[in-house]
Amino acid sequence: MNGQELIHALRAGERVYGTAIYSPSPIWPRVVTNLDLDMVFIDTEHTPQDRNTISWMCNAFAALNLAPVVRIPEPDPYLVQMTVDGGAHGIIAPYVEYPEQVQELAGAVKLGPLKGDKLNAALAGETELEPELADYLAARNANKALFINIESAPALERLDEILRSPYIDCVLVGPHDLSCSLGLPEQYDHPVFDEAIRTIIRKSRAAGVGIGIHHNFTHHEIEWVKAGANLVMHSSDISAFNRALTAEFKLIREETDDAGQIVDENVHF
Repeated sequence: MNGQELIHALRAGERVYGTAIYSPSPIWPRVVTNLDLDMVFIDTEHTPQDRNTISWMCNAFAALNLAPVVRIPEPDPYLVQMTVDGGAHGIIAPYVEYPEQVQELAGAVKLGPLKGDKLNAALAGETELEPELADYLAARNANKALFINIESAPALERLDEILRSPYIDCVLVGPHDLSCSLGLPEQYDHPVFDEAIRTIIRKSRAAGVGIGIHHNFTHHEIEWVKAGANLVMHSSDISAFNRALTAEFKLIREETDDAGQIVDENVHF
């Protein structure tokens, strides 16, 4: 998918598949294409990647028809512009709690490079853009998706207000941060947490935007998809690496003796 196709699929409620990619290895995009994904989630909030590396990753995945969506470190419109200029097809804004934040982000994602008073007046509905400019901006930004992270109790309380923005293409829940904000750290089976997730799913789909939860545990994800989530944002390269090698080394250790020597079943004493 490219960004425009991603936007259409998310808003239409179609199933979209993605994972988080942390490794900047030039070999990695070729491996990721084997997963039959639609998009990749590239993080700069918790991952020490520089601007040049992120741009290379975006352009590599875009060339393979995997829409690169980048989470910026904070909900800042200037970071948005810098990131889309580097090749991102979408922006994930972390820890959004206010509708005013969405409006600022929307201006950068959907109406860039317009800035300043003219942009603010257009977003507030105080003035209309000239037809030629409006057409130009719509074409220029047609492939730029806006994702917002809902990951706190205050964001959940203001969700109706936040979702009134016509510019949001997808809500992405941060389950770890949300569980902590609810006072239930990592208690993903708790009924209060489960109800919060289902509320976000229901309200997001009613607003006509995509909804996903970035999670590592498939049994939770399957239930949330059944409840209406249409973005399957499963795991990450580093999490999958950790799970697979932890299990494999555990098996190897279980099949060796206590001294750490490999037991050769073909040798008899």
